[in-house]
Amino acid sequence: MNTGFRRGAALLAGGLALQFAAAAQAQVYRCTDANGGKLYTDMKKGNCELIESAPVAPRPPAASPLIPAVRPGNPAAAASGTGGGTTAATPSPSNFPRVDTSQQRVRDDDRRAILNEELRAEEKKLAELKAVFKNGEPDRQGNERNYAKYLERVGQMRDDINRTERNIEALRREIANVR
Repeated sequence: MNTGFRRGAALLAGGLALQFAAAAQAQVYRCTDANGGKLYTDMKKGNCELIESAPVAPRPPAASPLIPAVRPGNPAAAASGTGGGTTAATPSPSNFPRVDTSQQRVRDDDRRAILNEELRAEEKKLAELKAVFKNGEPDRQGNERNYAKYLERVGQMRDDINRTERNIEALRREIANVR
C-alpha cells in the first residue's frame, strides 16, 4: 500500500474520531482547594462537585488537503460531493432596502478616498521605516551594547517593513476592486 495513502487514511480516521469525540458531554466541576479557594475545571479531582453537564455541539471539520471545508454555500465542497449547501445565490426579499446607483457611486467614491488616504499613510510609513533600516544596517542605539538586542531590533524592523509592504499590496488590491 502507498505510504501517502496510509497517511491520508490515518488523517481521515483521526479527523472523524475527533468529530465524534466533540459530541461528548462537557462537564464542569467546582473544586475547593486547601486554602478555600475555588477552582473550575473539566476534571474531577479531590473535593469537587459537578455544576454543569451539557452536550457540546460538534464543530465543522477543519479544512485539510484531504477534506475541503464544509460551509453553507461553499461551491468547492458542493462540487466535491462533501455537502456545502446550495451554491445558487438566494434572492433578496422584496422589502430589502436598495441603494440607488448615484448613492452607491458616492459611497464608492468615499471608500476609494479613504483607501487612498490609508495607502498614502502606509507608503509614508514604509519610506520612514526603510530610511531608519538603512538596508539592514541601522545605527546602534545606546542601550544596545549587547549585540543580540541589536539583532532583535533589526529583525523587528524587517518584520515591520514586510508587514507594511503587505498592507500596501492589500490596499492596492482593495482599491482596484472598488467599482
